[in-house]
Amino acid sequence: MGGNKNADVVNIDSGSEKAHEDAGGLATKGGGAFSSHLTEAQFSHCHPQLEPHRDRRVGKTLIFVSILTTVFIAAEFTGGYIANSLAIMTDAGHMLSDLLSFLISLFAIYVARRPATMRLSFGFYRAEILGAICSIFIIWVLTGILVYLAIIRVIHNEFDIDADLMLITAGVGVVFNIIMGIALHYGGGHGHSHFGGSSHSHTHDSGHEHSHENGASKEVISVNRHKNINIRAAFVHVIGDLVQSVGVMIAALVIKFTGWKLADPVCTFLFSALVLITTLMVMRDAVLVLMEGTPRDVSYAAVKNDLQKIEGVLAAHSLHMWSLTMDKAALSVHLAINASEDALKVMQKANQMMQSKYNVAFTTIQVEPFDIKYMTSCKECVGPVK
Repeated sequence: MGGNKNADVVNIDSGSEKAHEDAGGLATKGGGAFSSHLTEAQFSHCHPQLEPHRDRRVGKTLIFVSILTTVFIAAEFTGGYIANSLAIMTDAGHMLSDLLSFLISLFAIYVARRPATMRLSFGFYRAEILGAICSIFIIWVLTGILVYLAIIRVIHNEFDIDADLMLITAGVGVVFNIIMGIALHYGGGHGHSHFGGSSHSHTHDSGHEHSHENGASKEVISVNRHKNINIRAAFVHVIGDLVQSVGVMIAALVIKFTGWKLADPVCTFLFSALVLITTLMVMRDAVLVLMEGTPRDVSYAAVKNDLQKIEGVLAAHSLHMWSLTMDKAALSVHLAINASEDALKVMQKANQMMQSKYNVAFTTIQVEPFDIKYMTSCKECVGPVK
């Protein structure tokens, strides 16, 4: 693409005196794309303020509901076995998927706080995705077994069901899910945060900036949003379980008053379909993350268009967006500007936009002189069109 031969090259490590000396020299040099007046805050090295008390609160809530869910799954499997009801055991299987989801959320909160390593430079975020995929396969195997047993029952119709025990177990399930919903509602799902502050950046080669949101800005938003997502996702699971328990109660009433035993395997088919639909949606998102696809809630074209609207930017190319986890995105892009523009200001505006508008956790932005010959003919520069 061609570099800016007049550009000053400096590596900024905000924790060292050398960085501040280089920064001061860079800010006072006149002319060129890098003339800029930088504040001390722009070089302060800030770690994310993860608000441990919020983490602990959300973690305790998820641990509490996980313990309750484990106890009830055992009780429901036992009740389903004694009542000879596949519908109850399918409901327990659905709750097992919820339990695995809660445990994965807890694991995600834990690994998100672990520092990156030289081998895993982005940290351990993808462990959440691997855990989700493994749990989905376990749920599919369990669901497949229950569906097979339900098919056998429909074919042979040689089974008896204790409708009273089935009704009692389903009723307990309704009460249990109401308690779970209340616990999740008051257990951290409605928190808020206050934030503001500066950014942490490194600049080198033709205005190349790596930005990681500091603890007083987007990282706080990302962490709090992640925790809210965990709680909201758990709440949605509980609502689904509540509906399913009500369905089992209806099936038990039908069997009790009409003697139509096939209501049990029919419920098994319906609940298995529900499990399949919900897990397929999670699997779809997990595969998108592993394929490093653009986050589902972000428009590639909109991001590129917004970057090109920044004052002084003539073209945005080599744009790549990908997901580290379900809710943490990364971005890299080259911004072509006029030689007279202030590259650092352009980078700061681009970073601010990506962090505040699109919730991008990691940004890498390279600023370079505009070269119409290469940037209009190179397919790699132009980027995808569909």
